[in-house]
Amino acid sequence: MYEFEYHQPKSLEEATKLFADADDPQFMAGGQTIIPVMKQRLAMPSDIIDLGKISDLQGISVDGGALTIGAMTHHNEVAGSDEVRKAIPALAELASHIGDPAVRNRGTIGGSIANNDPAADYPAALVALGATVQTTSREIAAEDFFTAMFETALDEGEMIVNVTFPAPEKAAYEKFPNPASRYATTGVFVAKTGESVRVAVTGAGACVFRQIDFEKALLGDFSPSALDGLTVSTDGLNSDLHASAEYRANLISVLAKRAVKHAG
Repeated sequence: MYEFEYHQPKSLEEATKLFADADDPQFMAGGQTIIPVMKQRLAMPSDIIDLGKISDLQGISVDGGALTIGAMTHHNEVAGSDEVRKAIPALAELASHIGDPAVRNRGTIGGSIANNDPAADYPAALVALGATVQTTSREIAAEDFFTAMFETALDEGEMIVNVTFPAPEKAAYEKFPNPASRYATTGVFVAKTGESVRVAVTGAGACVFRQIDFEKALLGDFSPSALDGLTVSTDGLNSDLHASAEYRANLISVLAKRAVKHAG
């Protein structure tokens, strides 16, 4: 690990100023990605700005039909929250299966989506539920937030403040986890809200994406049988030592049916 300056600001304003004044700064949420990367000397930021003490980035609240989760809220807090379990049980269930207990007690929702690992769980939930990401300067629709592998719409120095999820009528998440990391080899989040159905896939491609043909089929008949006969193209799907593109294509179909059954 290279030498760096460590900061622990108490406010968003202080964090923003520290970032602006540093040569090559890096915000840190739970540290689940940046610390291992720095240990391997694959990154050498001049300053680490730890966001863990900023109270404005923490907490869970419900207002009407919307659930808002602060960026620095840990996975285990989401998993165990009565508010989340009542508003969107599928989101609490998703959080309870992220990594292992150590990861869930350190990792945060903001850090996860800012990193945008192609096999992370939260991106599928944000896109399927039509969530909105609030930053220090604007609101970004989830579908516009995730742009490519490990890339998002965030500008330099822009911080995630919270994420707001509209509560769906029905929702469920199913994933086929890597047995070592618990990342999603493939994961599918299905959500039904009013006259809308969204099916978001993670782990199978370079970035989270919607399975539009599945959505159209489920809009008329929200049941697993509505997906019978539909196939998934392997174009653009990941193929690696964990699973081939063909295997992931099949997983999308299987997991989507399971999620619909679970949601129903």
